[in-house]
Amino acid sequence: MHKDDARITEALGPTSVPLALRRVLGLVVSGQATNRAEIARRSGLARSTVGQQVDHLVGTGILEEVESRRSVRGRPPRVLTISPQAGTIVVADVDSAESQVAIADLTRRVIAQETVAVRIGAGPRAVLDAVTERLQELLEKHGRDPGRVRQVVVGLPGPVDFEQGCAVQPTGMPGWDGYSVAAHLRERLRAPVVVDNDVNLMALGEAVQARMDTPLLCIRIGSGIGAGLVTAGGDVYRGADGAAGDIGHIRAVGGGNVLCACGNVGCVGALASHRAVLRGLGIPESTDDDPLHGARELARRIADSEPTALHAVRQAATEIGEVVAMLVHMFNPRTVVLAGPLSELRDDLVSAVRAAVYQRALPLATRKLTITATQLKRSSGLHGGIALATQDVFSPAGIARLLADEGPPEE
Repeated sequence: MHKDDARITEALGPTSVPLALRRVLGLVVSGQATNRAEIARRSGLARSTVGQQVDHLVGTGILEEVESRRSVRGRPPRVLTISPQAGTIVVADVDSAESQVAIADLTRRVIAQETVAVRIGAGPRAVLDAVTERLQELLEKHGRDPGRVRQVVVGLPGPVDFEQGCAVQPTGMPGWDGYSVAAHLRERLRAPVVVDNDVNLMALGEAVQARMDTPLLCIRIGSGIGAGLVTAGGDVYRGADGAAGDIGHIRAVGGGNVLCACGNVGCVGALASHRAVLRGLGIPESTDDDPLHGARELARRIADSEPTALHAVRQAATEIGEVVAMLVHMFNPRTVVLAGPLSELRDDLVSAVRAAVYQRALPLATRKLTITATQLKRSSGLHGGIALATQDVFSPAGIARLLADEGPPEE
């Protein structure tokens, strides 16, 4: 639970939101009950009490009661579900060249998704203001009440202090260290804000939206190399200080004396990241007109089977595979997902990483292991942010906050 959630729960107190109301909504959200009779049976509440609470939740637009689509004789039963109008989730996935933004309802249905062309080097205020402006435009365009934004989630391409809502000593992000992203967006969007590492969100997106088996390890090969781990229980492992998964600074087997942005030499990120591959091939990462010039040019060369480009990608994949093999032994995941621009280039990256892992890791750790490219591509971080937001909104503190916003039912 976030510290903000703890304060909210304490402020609400045990009587501010009726226990019966929280119990009814909790049963529907968890899927334990889908109609009034089931709620009464599982909660032990009187049917009249259940009816009053359900009527309030339907009347405030949090729940909706619709006819079941199941084929039955006679009158179709009515079932309770979360209403698409119950609230909105907004998500931003910030990257070095541009940001992805999306709005979704509480059923995790994406309403709209767009790209914001702003470089992370412009600094946190410029990036976050551009992201906020686009999100507000999407809310207005799609008729979503700004007062019903229930959660904001932001992914950043660097270590994140999850509790404080800020980046911590990130490389290649001038001005972001310690800047309160959460406070900045909370002031402008008037909603609770969660900030997380981008690869953590990607891993969660692949596990929840793409329904891949857990434990799941997501490796993103972009301007750097990062990893996100979703446990068998569906939780994201962040480490003690938000530095878990910062694997780009592990020394590569063939690292030599290549200088990394962190000041060390031989880091796998300096040798095998997308940025490193582009640099080795003499391809500019971006131009004034095209922030994704490097990715497009490398994709063209790979599609044309240019030998130097194929060799560079396969060599990078081998170095990454050595690190992944070590992580496979440490975490014993069921699924390894490769994401980022290099993962979208034919099957060369996935095949080379897979070969390195199976060569280096022992059969016990790989006998049921799946190594694959991302199923969600550039949307995985957004879907992970939506999944994280709904977890938070429907946590005990989140439900209390949601119900307090709508007010208790009349006696």
